[in-house]
Amino acid sequence: MKNKVLRLLTGGLCLMVAISCNTQPKRENEPVVKPELQQTKIKQVYQVGDKVPNELVCMVNDTYMGKQQIAVPVNGKIYYGCCEMCVKKLKEQEDARTAIDPQSGKKVDKVEAYIVLLNEQGTVGYFESQNNYEIFISK
Repeated sequence: MKNKVLRLLTGGLCLMVAISCNTQPKRENEPVVKPELQQTKIKQVYQVGDKVPNELVCMVNDTYMGKQQIAVPVNGKIYYGCCEMCVKKLKEQEDARTAIDPQSGKKVDKVEAYIVLLNEQGTVGYFESQNNYEIFISK
């Protein structure tokens, strides 16, 4: 129970950081898109349980962002972050570039992972393979 509460709190914090990192100044002649409309767009494009492309995920916040993220080359691989803070973290910290597969419990490189949208808030999960994800959801 304590672990579930901690995961929920951590997920909420990551989402808040992702939202704050993803704010950019408005450019001239660019329409203002309200966050709730962006959320709706996410739901239309990908649904919970869908595999999502790496380039649409902030790999620091583990969140599907619904738009192209900043490419961060590290050791011949391309990771993605939503802001300069995330770019720096991906470059400097290996733990930002890896995750634990919820099915196998093994460490997985986020670039090589099968990335799945886990909830409507945009949280993603990293799996070693599609098969691991299918086993995970069948339980």
